[in-house]
Amino acid sequence: MASRTPQDTSRQARIAEMRRAEKTRDRRNKILAITVSTAVVAGLVGFGAWVLIDQKQQEKDDAAARKAPVRGEQDWDAKKLGRNHVETPVKYEMNPPVGGDHHPRWMNCNGDVYKNPVPEVNAVHSLEHGAVWVTYNEKAAKGDLDKLAETVGKTPYTLMSPVKEQTGAIMLSAWGKQLTVDNAADPRVAQFFTKYVQGPQTPEPGAACTNGVADK
Repeated sequence: MASRTPQDTSRQARIAEMRRAEKTRDRRNKILAITVSTAVVAGLVGFGAWVLIDQKQQEKDDAAARKAPVRGEQDWDAKKLGRNHVETPVKYEMNPPVGGDHHPRWMNCNGDVYKNPVPEVNAVHSLEHGAVWVTYNEKAAKGDLDKLAETVGKTPYTLMSPVKEQTGAIMLSAWGKQLTVDNAADPRVAQFFTKYVQGPQTPEPGAACTNGVADK
Protein backbone atom coordinates (compact mmCIF):
# COMPACT_ATOMS: atom_id res chain seq x y z
CA MET A 1 0.00 0.00 0.00
CA ALA A 2 1.42 3.33 -1.05
CA SER A 3 2.11 5.78 1.71
CA ARG A 4 0.53 9.25 1.66
CA THR A 5 2.77 12.09 0.75
CA PRO A 6 2.72 15.38 2.66
CA GLN A 7 1.08 16.97 -0.40
CA ASP A 8 -1.79 14.44 -0.31
CA THR A 9 -2.33 15.03 3.39
CA SER A 10 -2.35 18.78 2.89
CA ARG A 11 -4.78 18.54 -0.03
CA GLN A 12 -7.19 16.35 1.93
CA ALA A 13 -7.01 18.75 4.85
CA ARG A 14 -7.89 21.67 2.58
CA ILE A 15 -10.80 19.71 1.09
CA ALA A 16 -12.08 18.81 4.55
CA GLU A 17 -11.79 22.46 5.63
CA MET A 18 -13.70 23.60 2.53
CA ARG A 19 -16.46 21.08 3.24
CA ARG A 20 -16.72 22.25 6.85
CA ALA A 21 -16.88 25.87 5.69
CA GLU A 22 -19.55 24.95 3.13
CA LYS A 23 -21.64 23.16 5.77
CA THR A 24 -21.28 26.14 8.11
CA ARG A 25 -22.36 28.49 5.31
CA ASP A 26 -25.37 26.29 4.48
CA ARG A 27 -26.44 26.22 8.14
CA ARG A 28 -26.07 30.00 8.35
CA ASN A 29 -28.12 30.52 5.16
CA LYS A 30 -30.87 28.20 6.45
CA ILE A 31 -31.02 30.04 9.76
CA LEU A 32 -31.13 33.37 7.93
CA ALA A 33 -33.89 32.15 5.58
CA ILE A 34 -35.95 30.85 8.50
CA THR A 35 -35.47 34.11 10.40
CA VAL A 36 -36.49 36.24 7.41
CA SER A 37 -39.49 34.01 6.63
CA THR A 38 -40.62 34.19 10.25
CA ALA A 39 -40.30 37.97 10.23
CA VAL A 40 -42.22 38.25 6.94
CA VAL A 41 -45.01 35.98 8.19
CA ALA A 42 -45.20 37.88 11.46
CA GLY A 43 -45.30 41.15 9.53
CA LEU A 44 -48.07 39.92 7.24
CA VAL A 45 -50.07 38.63 10.20
CA GLY A 46 -49.58 41.92 12.00
CA PHE A 47 -50.53 43.95 8.91
CA GLY A 48 -53.58 41.77 8.31
CA ALA A 49 -54.67 42.25 11.91
CA TRP A 50 -54.14 46.01 11.62
CA VAL A 51 -56.19 46.15 8.40
CA LEU A 52 -58.97 44.14 10.02
CA ILE A 53 -58.97 46.36 13.11
CA ASP A 54 -58.93 49.49 10.94
CA GLN A 55 -61.79 48.14 8.82
CA LYS A 56 -63.84 47.33 11.92
CA GLN A 57 -63.19 50.81 13.30
CA GLN A 58 -64.25 52.38 9.99
CA GLU A 59 -67.46 50.36 10.07
CA LYS A 60 -68.14 51.56 13.61
CA ASP A 61 -67.42 55.17 12.60
CA ASP A 62 -69.74 54.91 9.59
CA ALA A 63 -72.50 53.39 11.71
CA ALA A 64 -72.15 56.22 14.23
CA ALA A 65 -72.22 58.81 11.42
CA ARG A 66 -75.44 57.31 10.05
CA LYS A 67 -77.14 57.43 13.43
CA ALA A 68 -76.00 60.91 14.47
CA PRO A 69 -77.90 63.96 13.20
CA VAL A 70 -76.03 66.19 10.77
CA ARG A 71 -75.57 69.49 12.58
CA GLY A 72 -77.19 72.39 10.75
CA GLU A 73 -78.96 70.39 8.06
CA GLN A 74 -82.40 71.42 6.85
CA ASP A 75 -85.17 68.86 6.77
CA TRP A 76 -88.37 68.64 4.71
CA ASP A 77 -91.28 66.28 5.24
CA ALA A 78 -90.74 63.61 2.59
CA LYS A 79 -94.46 62.78 2.59
CA LYS A 80 -95.24 66.27 1.37
CA LEU A 81 -92.72 66.21 -1.46
CA GLY A 82 -94.34 65.28 -4.77
CA ARG A 83 -92.98 62.32 -6.71
CA ASN A 84 -94.94 62.52 -9.95
CA HIS A 85 -93.20 62.18 -13.29
CA VAL A 86 -93.90 65.27 -15.36
CA GLU A 87 -92.49 66.77 -18.55
CA THR A 88 -93.53 70.33 -17.76
CA PRO A 89 -91.56 72.94 -15.74
CA VAL A 90 -91.68 72.51 -11.96
CA LYS A 91 -91.43 75.37 -9.45
CA TYR A 92 -89.54 74.20 -6.38
CA GLU A 93 -89.75 75.89 -2.97
CA MET A 94 -86.04 75.48 -2.24
CA ASN A 95 -82.87 76.04 -4.28
CA PRO A 96 -81.39 73.59 -5.04
CA PRO A 97 -84.50 71.41 -4.76
CA VAL A 98 -84.47 68.38 -2.47
CA GLY A 99 -87.53 66.65 -3.84
CA GLY A 100 -90.81 67.11 -5.64
CA ASP A 101 -92.31 66.24 -9.00
CA HIS A 102 -89.63 65.63 -11.60
CA HIS A 103 -88.80 64.55 -15.13
CA PRO A 104 -89.08 60.83 -15.99
CA ARG A 105 -85.34 60.71 -16.75
CA TRP A 106 -82.70 61.20 -14.08
CA MET A 107 -79.30 62.87 -14.36
CA ASN A 108 -76.50 60.33 -14.43
CA CYS A 109 -75.25 60.20 -10.85
CA ASN A 110 -72.55 57.57 -10.88
CA GLY A 111 -69.93 59.98 -9.56
CA ASP A 112 -70.65 62.46 -12.37
CA VAL A 113 -69.13 65.94 -12.16
CA TYR A 114 -70.88 68.47 -14.42
CA LYS A 115 -69.15 71.69 -15.40
CA ASN A 116 -72.41 73.42 -16.34
CA PRO A 117 -75.76 73.73 -14.55
CA VAL A 118 -78.01 70.70 -14.93
CA PRO A 119 -81.83 70.65 -15.22
CA GLU A 120 -83.34 70.59 -11.75
CA VAL A 121 -86.15 68.28 -12.80
CA ASN A 122 -83.62 65.61 -13.79
CA ALA A 123 -81.38 66.07 -10.74
CA VAL A 124 -84.37 65.69 -8.41
CA HIS A 125 -85.06 62.33 -10.02
CA SER A 126 -81.48 61.36 -9.12
CA LEU A 127 -82.19 62.28 -5.50
CA GLU A 128 -85.22 59.98 -5.62
CA HIS A 129 -82.80 57.17 -6.52
CA GLY A 130 -80.69 57.88 -3.42
CA ALA A 131 -78.07 60.23 -4.85
CA VAL A 132 -76.36 63.09 -3.04
CA TRP A 133 -76.15 66.22 -5.17
CA VAL A 134 -73.22 68.58 -4.49
CA THR A 135 -73.77 72.14 -5.76
CA TYR A 136 -71.73 75.34 -5.55
CA ASN A 137 -71.61 78.97 -6.63
CA GLU A 138 -68.83 81.49 -7.35
CA LYS A 139 -68.11 81.92 -3.62
CA ALA A 140 -66.60 78.43 -3.42
CA ALA A 141 -62.80 78.20 -3.56
CA LYS A 142 -61.23 76.25 -6.41
CA GLY A 143 -59.33 74.02 -4.00
CA ASP A 144 -62.58 73.04 -2.30
CA LEU A 145 -64.22 72.31 -5.64
CA ASP A 146 -61.29 70.12 -6.70
CA LYS A 147 -61.51 68.17 -3.45
CA LEU A 148 -65.28 67.74 -3.75
CA ALA A 149 -64.99 66.71 -7.41
CA GLU A 150 -62.45 64.05 -6.40
CA THR A 151 -64.78 62.72 -3.71
CA VAL A 152 -67.80 62.70 -6.02
CA GLY A 153 -65.79 61.10 -8.83
CA LYS A 154 -65.09 58.00 -6.75
CA THR A 155 -68.51 57.75 -5.09
CA PRO A 156 -71.42 56.05 -6.89
CA TYR A 157 -74.82 57.69 -6.42
CA THR A 158 -73.43 61.22 -6.34
CA LEU A 159 -73.30 64.12 -8.77
CA MET A 160 -71.93 67.65 -8.72
CA SER A 161 -72.83 70.81 -10.65
CA PRO A 162 -72.87 74.63 -10.29
CA VAL A 163 -76.00 76.47 -9.12
CA LYS A 164 -75.32 80.19 -9.41
CA GLU A 165 -78.40 81.38 -7.51
CA GLN A 166 -78.00 79.24 -4.38
CA THR A 167 -77.36 81.07 -1.11
CA GLY A 168 -74.46 79.00 0.22
CA ALA A 169 -71.01 78.55 -1.28
CA ILE A 170 -71.32 74.76 -1.13
CA MET A 171 -74.55 72.84 -0.59
CA LEU A 172 -75.25 69.13 -0.35
CA SER A 173 -78.73 67.81 -1.09
CA ALA A 174 -80.44 64.45 -0.67
CA TRP A 175 -84.14 63.64 -0.85
CA GLY A 176 -85.69 65.87 1.83
CA LYS A 177 -82.28 66.86 3.25
CA GLN A 178 -79.90 69.76 2.66
CA LEU A 179 -76.67 71.04 4.21
CA THR A 180 -74.75 74.28 3.59
CA VAL A 181 -71.00 74.46 4.30
CA ASP A 182 -68.26 77.00 3.67
CA ASN A 183 -65.52 74.56 2.62
CA ALA A 184 -64.85 70.96 1.65
CA ALA A 185 -62.88 70.27 4.85
CA ASP A 186 -66.00 70.57 6.99
CA PRO A 187 -66.40 67.10 8.61
CA ARG A 188 -70.14 67.28 8.03
CA VAL A 189 -69.50 66.78 4.30
CA ALA A 190 -68.20 63.25 4.89
CA GLN A 191 -71.00 62.58 7.36
CA PHE A 192 -73.64 63.73 4.86
CA PHE A 193 -72.21 61.37 2.23
CA THR A 194 -72.05 58.46 4.67
CA LYS A 195 -75.57 59.06 5.94
CA TYR A 196 -77.44 59.83 2.73
CA VAL A 197 -75.77 58.15 -0.25
CA GLN A 198 -78.39 55.42 -0.77
CA GLY A 199 -79.50 56.30 2.77
CA PRO A 200 -82.77 55.62 4.57
CA GLN A 201 -84.36 58.74 3.05
CA THR A 202 -84.18 57.18 -0.44
CA PRO A 203 -87.66 56.70 -1.98
CA GLU A 204 -86.35 54.23 -4.60
CA PRO A 205 -83.27 52.46 -3.17
CA GLY A 206 -81.25 50.56 -5.73
CA ALA A 207 -82.71 52.40 -8.73
CA ALA A 208 -80.23 53.20 -11.51
CA CYS A 209 -77.85 56.16 -11.57
CA THR A 210 -76.63 55.43 -15.11
CA ASN A 211 -78.30 55.46 -18.56
CA GLY A 212 -80.03 58.74 -17.73
CA VAL A 213 -79.24 62.28 -18.88
CA ALA A 214 -75.54 62.95 -19.34
CA ASP A 215 -75.33 66.57 -20.40
CA LYS A 216 -71.79 67.60 -19.46
